[in-house]
Amino acid sequence: MNAPTGTPLAGALRREQLSDEVVSRLRAEIMTGVLRPDTFIRLDETAARLGVSITPVREALRTLRGEGMVELEPHRGHRVVPLSRNDIEDIFWLQSTIAQELAVTAARRITDAQIDELEVLNAALASAVERQEPEAIALAEFAFHRAFNRASGRIKLAWFLLHAARYLPPQLFATDPTWGATAVASHEKLIAALRRRDVATVVDLTEGQFTDGLARLLAWLGQVGLWR
Repeated sequence: MNAPTGTPLAGALRREQLSDEVVSRLRAEIMTGVLRPDTFIRLDETAARLGVSITPVREALRTLRGEGMVELEPHRGHRVVPLSRNDIEDIFWLQSTIAQELAVTAARRITDAQIDELEVLNAALASAVERQEPEAIALAEFAFHRAFNRASGRIKLAWFLLHAARYLPPQLFATDPTWGATAVASHEKLIAALRRRDVATVVDLTEGQFTDGLARLLAWLGQVGLWR
């Protein structure tokens, strides 16, 4: 049962949702170099820029501090912790390793109905790519991989992958003019391999998606001069 609007519980839920949204936004800005290493994130300035109160920004920074993405310096505020190439590579390695393990099980357990669902979801992604709508592209890509990972039946491992994937900046990929079409084509090959129960190809394609994503993010960070 949902809490009525205006109740203390509803207010707490909304505040928590706002905090999560701010966390996602700031995390993506750090990962893509919008927030530069060693710069300070000011509460009032950030709240005004994002159109929220100071409270969700403060809570978001507490979360990011726990993730090691910012540090609190006394009397100065929260400083963005520098990201190295190794940091980025480690993040993708972790996600790729978990995803490949899920892919092995999914390829063996997935049903024909679940494969049909993946075809529908990939068609939705292709449509979003054709319309060039980044938000719809990001949502469709997420829906496809969520369905694929759930087909493994390994819910806890899929949960760990979901949390590791927080460090992927979806809007960066979704706005890339070539990434969407590449993702759709990769999904088509993945679906065909699933119908053949070709486990090795499913795993290779899964690994390839992370290899491609890593290359694109590193190229972007090099372009914006993150390690200059």
